[in-house]
Amino acid sequence: MTSRMTGSKYPLTSARRRRARPPRWRYDASQRPPWRRGLSAPYVLPAGFAGLLAIGTVAAALGGRLGATGVLIACAVVVGVLAAVAEPAAAVPLGLIGWLTVTGFSRPPYADLRLTGIVAQRAAVTLAAVALVAAAAGAAFRWRAARVTLESVDSRELGGLSPRRQIAGAALAVAGLPSLTALLVALQRHLNLSDDLLIYLVAVVAVTVVGGFWPAVLAAVGASLLLNWFFTAPLHTFTIAEPRNLLALVLFVTVAVAVSSVVHLAARREADAARSAKETESLLSLAQTVLGGADTPGDVLDHMTASHGGHAQLLERVGGRWIMVASSGDASSAENALRFEVRPDLALEVSGQEASATTSLLAGYTAQAVAALDRARLRTQAAQAEALAEGDRMRTALLRAVSHDLRTPLASIKASVSSLRQTDVHWSAQDEAELLANIEQNADRLDTLVGNLLDMSRLQAGSLEPFLRATAVDEVAPVALRGLDDADQLLIVVPDDLPLVRADPGLLERVLANLFSNALRHSPPDQRPLLRAKEDGPWVVLDVVDHGGGVPAGLKDRIFEPFARLDQRSPGVGLGLAVAKGFAEAMGGAIVAVDTPGGGLTVRVTLPAVVSGVRAVLGAEG
Repeated sequence: MTSRMTGSKYPLTSARRRRARPPRWRYDASQRPPWRRGLSAPYVLPAGFAGLLAIGTVAAALGGRLGATGVLIACAVVVGVLAAVAEPAAAVPLGLIGWLTVTGFSRPPYADLRLTGIVAQRAAVTLAAVALVAAAAGAAFRWRAARVTLESVDSRELGGLSPRRQIAGAALAVAGLPSLTALLVALQRHLNLSDDLLIYLVAVVAVTVVGGFWPAVLAAVGASLLLNWFFTAPLHTFTIAEPRNLLALVLFVTVAVAVSSVVHLAARREADAARSAKETESLLSLAQTVLGGADTPGDVLDHMTASHGGHAQLLERVGGRWIMVASSGDASSAENALRFEVRPDLALEVSGQEASATTSLLAGYTAQAVAALDRARLRTQAAQAEALAEGDRMRTALLRAVSHDLRTPLASIKASVSSLRQTDVHWSAQDEAELLANIEQNADRLDTLVGNLLDMSRLQAGSLEPFLRATAVDEVAPVALRGLDDADQLLIVVPDDLPLVRADPGLLERVLANLFSNALRHSPPDQRPLLRAKEDGPWVVLDVVDHGGGVPAGLKDRIFEPFARLDQRSPGVGLGLAVAKGFAEAMGGAIVAVDTPGGGLTVRVTLPAVVSGVRAVLGAEG
C-alpha cells in the first residue's frame, strides 16, 4: 500500500478545515532507499581519506614530477565524485582533507603543511567550490528522483547514538587528546613512533565508542596532526622527513576512520534492530486486538494513542470536504499534525506522538485503520443485504399466506353463509348446525392466522414490551386451550407445589396456544398430547409433548424460523413456533425441540421461577 504523508499546521474539524499557510515539505529519510539519501559518511570518508592521502604519497614518490596543479586536479576529482554520491554532511571533511593534501604535497619538502600562500588560497577556493557544487548537484538529483516517495515533516534523526553521546564524544576528543599528548611527550624517551600511533588509535576508538562517527573523525584528524607536530621528525613542524613515517600516518588516519565507521554502523544497526523490534511488538499487539474482535477504526486509533500517545483522527473526503470518521487521544495536541493519505478520499491525521511512533509504524496503523473502516462498511452492507433478503422472504411468505392460507377459510365461510341465505333451499337443523360449525371453525382459523401475523410483525419491528410479573402456569394453560379443535384431548399435568413463573400472562398464553395447536395437530388419535411442568432449580420447565412423526435432528432448529413448514400439507403459514420462540425469549426464557421417548416431538419452554414462598395452588389434569 502506497501512502503519501503531508503536514498541516492546524487540525481539521468535522465540518471544515481552517485556511492555513501552505506547509513546508521535506523528505523523510526513513522511507527512502539508501542511494536516495546519499551514501553514508562512515562509508565514504574512509575511502576518501585513503584516496587523498594516496595522492599525496604518489606526489612525494614522484619527486616533483606531479606539480601543484596536478595534485589539485587529482584531489578535486576525488572530492567532487565522493561529495556528489555521499550525504551532504560528508562534503565538509572531504574538502578539508583535500585542502590539507594539496598544501602538504604540492611541492617539496613534502608533508610540510604550508597553510598560507597562493597555492593554499587557490586550493581552498577550488576545493570548497567543488565540494559545495558536487554536494548540491547530488542532493538535487536525489531529490528529483525521490519526488514521488513518501513525504514527511518528521525530522527525527536516524543515527545510532543520541546527540548527548555525540557531544560527550566530541568533548572527550577535545579534552582527552591534548592530555594524552602531554603524557606521551613526558614519556617520549621510552616510546617510539609505533607506540605513539597505537596509543592514539586506542584513544580514537574510545572516542568512537562514546560519541560515534563524527567525533571519531575529529579525533582521528586531530591525532594525526598531533603525531606530526610532536612525534614525527623534524619535531614541531608539519614536515615529515622520512617516507616511512608518512606511510605510518596515512595508515593511522585510514585505520582510525575505518574503525570509527565500523563502530558507528554497528551502533546504527543495533538502534535500527531495537526500533524494528518495538514496531513489530506494537503491530503484533494491534493484530491481537483486531483478531480479538476490536477491529473498528476507533479501536485501531485507541490502540495507537494508548501505545504512542498523541492524537489521531481518520478523515474521509465527502463533497470536497474532510469529514472525521473516528478519532482518539488528546485533541489539545492536534497542532503541527501529519496526514497520511492512503487513498484520495481517506487520510489519517496524527500529532503529538512519542518518538517510538516512527513513520513506517504510523503508516502501518493508517493501513489498519482504513482496512477496519472497509471491513465495518462491508459488514454493514452484508447486514443490509441480509435484511433485504429476509424482507423479501417475508413478503413472499405473506403473499402466499394471503393468496392461499387466508383465502381458503374465507372461501369456506363465504360458501357456508351463501348456502344458509338461499331461500329456495330448505336446510334441516342438522345441516344448519354443520354449516354454522364450519363457519366458526374457519373464523377461528382466520383469527389464529391473523393473530400470528400480527405477533410476528411486532417481533420483527422490535416493538414488543412484555409486562413481567408472577404468573401461575395452571391458570394460563386452560385459557390457552380455548378455541382449539379437540382441546379436550390435551392433558395438563402441573405439580401442586410448582413455583410461579416470571412471565407476561398474555404472551405466555400465546406461547402455549401455538404449542398446543401444533401438538394436537400432529398427535395420533390414540395417544393424547401432554403439557408437563416441573421445577429445575431457578427455572420452571414446560414440556409440550406429542407422539406424532417427530422432526429429524438437523431440522429441529429450523422449525422455529418464520414461515418454516416441513409438511406442506399442514394448514397455517408456519408462524406458530416462530411466535412462541420470540415471545419466550422476550420474557427471558428459552425454547428448544427434543425427541419424545417412543417417537414424537417435545417442545421445551424454560422460564425463570419467581423466588418467593408462593406456590401454585391449583393442579389440573384433564
